[in-house]
Amino acid sequence: MADYIIATSSTSDLTRDWLDEHGVPFIPYTYTIGNDVFEDDCREESRAAIYAGMRKGDRLKTSMINEVVYGDFFRKLLNSGKKVIFLDMSQKMSVSYKNALSAAKQVQPLYPDQKLYIMDTLCISGGLGMLVQNMVSRMEEGMSFDDVIKWGEDNKLKIAHRFTVDDLNYLKAGGRVSNASALVGSLLNIKPVLYVPDGGTLDVAKKIRGRKNALKLIIDCVIRDLAAVDCTGADIHILHADCIDDAETVSSAIRSAYPQIGKIEITSLGVVIGAHCGPGLLTVFYFCNGRTPE
Repeated sequence: MADYIIATSSTSDLTRDWLDEHGVPFIPYTYTIGNDVFEDDCREESRAAIYAGMRKGDRLKTSMINEVVYGDFFRKLLNSGKKVIFLDMSQKMSVSYKNALSAAKQVQPLYPDQKLYIMDTLCISGGLGMLVQNMVSRMEEGMSFDDVIKWGEDNKLKIAHRFTVDDLNYLKAGGRVSNASALVGSLLNIKPVLYVPDGGTLDVAKKIRGRKNALKLIIDCVIRDLAAVDCTGADIHILHADCIDDAETVSSAIRSAYPQIGKIEITSLGVVIGAHCGPGLLTVFYFCNGRTPE
């Protein structure tokens, strides 16, 4: 058994079944619907209910995790007597990373014989999830604490993140597009295709007219990226916010192009990213030679 723990947050968008199966502790972000506050429990049924509610007009607000909550979480992990690696979403996407780092600096002196490593993953959502899964797999295979950290740091920028959204009004509400851009984009049926560059932000790669064309661009980008690597047995993760048919269309196209790839896993997008991008968001994550817009 390893002498360390790998922990993450609910924004890794992994399923609760996987987290429980592998014994990966996670700290939940919270979200508010009306006056009610909920914890993101990473359960597929919770995600499905949230998107059904959003389709009917529910508006979610999400909250960062503060230093006190992180501190309590880290102390609980360190009380096990083991070292800890913690992975949350890119610091460019949330102030939560800085709060985690600050909490770790306060907690670490209380455990002088243990290590607490906070990684700036430069990943979000399922990309973070892929990083967690791969590091956990190596831990389970017997890789040491330091070597797992090195592997994560060496490979985190090889995880491609490709997104498209269906409703620009969610990006407008989050300040990522202006009111005018959202109005014009909606009138012209513009669907932005987004990606995560090396800096760990969420940027627009291209603006495409029509949902089908946006999905085609994502498929083309994935196929091109996989052509540059040995993708035999490689896993692909597709996350969707209440658009399973589109997810299966993308999956089939990738499988048709590369029958030799490994598992294509389709799961629901987590609540936090979904709250800011809305139902209809579709994402694809996979390992590549390097992140590019297209």
